[in-house]
Amino acid sequence: MAHGAVVTTVGTVSRTTRHARIAEILQRRPVRSQTELAEALAEEGIAVAVATLSRDLDELGAVKLRAADGGAGRYIIPEDGSRAPGIPGGTDRLGRLLADLLVSADHSGNIAVLRTPPGAANFLASGLDRANLDDVVGTIAGDDTIFVMAREPVGGAELADRLASLARRQL
Repeated sequence: MAHGAVVTTVGTVSRTTRHARIAEILQRRPVRSQTELAEALAEEGIAVAVATLSRDLDELGAVKLRAADGGAGRYIIPEDGSRAPGIPGGTDRLGRLLADLLVSADHSGNIAVLRTPPGAANFLASGLDRANLDDVVGTIAGDDTIFVMAREPVGGAELADRLASLARRQL
């Protein structure tokens, strides 16, 4: 157990406490399944059913990203911890997300086409939506591809270049 970790008597803890512990565990180490997360919480003296963890992860806005090679993924919680659009520092956070997840950027007409590792498109699209960029109308994400609709007069080529530039600035 980590030095300074809070140990709770096995049993029930408040939802807020459980959420805080889950967020800390996911930040500290890769967790690939809800069962693995339940075991990590049990190590800290917190007993919780997998069904409860499923609700907790949903409430925390956690997503499971697959590895770049398509292998086993891990749960992550967006940095801002919320699902609400319009996060503070949106373009800074977006730049970090793009640097981590953008594989390539292309365009067609007024659409920028972004490629990500398998399983990461929805997470990056959410970051794009939350950044509230003036020249983005909206996003549509699949497994590893995002269509980003540019607001006129901006075209897809200009938007794809801008997003790729944001990614490069973070490297």
